[in-house]
Amino acid sequence: MTTSPVLVTGGTGTLGRLVVPLLRGSGRQVRVLSRRARPDGDGVEYLTGDLLKGEGIGPAVDGVETVLNLAGGPKGDDVATGHLVRAASEAGVRHLVHISVVGADSVPLGFLRTQLAAEQAVAAGAVPWTVLRAAQFHDFVLNLVRTLTKLPVLLAPGGMRLQPVDARDVAARLVDLALAAPAGRVPDLVGPTVYGVAELSRSYLRATGSRRPMLPVRIPGRAGRAYRAGANLSLDGATMGKRTWEEFLAERLAQRG
Repeated sequence: MTTSPVLVTGGTGTLGRLVVPLLRGSGRQVRVLSRRARPDGDGVEYLTGDLLKGEGIGPAVDGVETVLNLAGGPKGDDVATGHLVRAASEAGVRHLVHISVVGADSVPLGFLRTQLAAEQAVAAGAVPWTVLRAAQFHDFVLNLVRTLTKLPVLLAPGGMRLQPVDARDVAARLVDLALAAPAGRVPDLVGPTVYGVAELSRSYLRATGSRRPMLPVRIPGRAGRAYRAGANLSLDGATMGKRTWEEFLAERLAQRG
């Protein structure tokens, strides 16, 4: 077994906080690149850097064979990924695992175009790679329906469907991929059920004992047509996560008491 650390970018985010302990449980040392300084501990070394600015990446990839790129933001992921790919190539990294989003090449939204450009930067680099596209996390959907149900009237985007997946399932899949050989683009990872956004919102209202009148709305433009056509879904050949939205919601509400 290799003794070199695994570098995790975005290791302090929603997904990274799940991935890091799984890597440690597999016996691997972990290095995390973070914009904020943190003390080392429990087999995890923290280095400070900024992928978007291209700062601190060289020391982070030095002596590393495997990198999990989980870092992401509202914009600039393609630039940040390009900086990481170049530094990883110069350092002789042997495997770059990159997380992306289902629909990156089929839904005409700026954020998803950026995700596709980041994938292309990975594929064009010299480092052998694996790319996993995942559906929206349950956490994202929970924030979405909380926002929608705060209004006096529940806005229901007509024809918009989601396949929410649990971040724990994504983390486990990423660790398996990181500990294996580079595999290129692997099957998408989605949740076990397809839901309409209105259905997700109503399930949240039922679980919290709330009610709202519903107002159907139509998402305009090319993005709306893409969502109504299911371009953001992965219905054939995808890997299914195990945890359902209902299980996640019950668990999260129980934690809130």
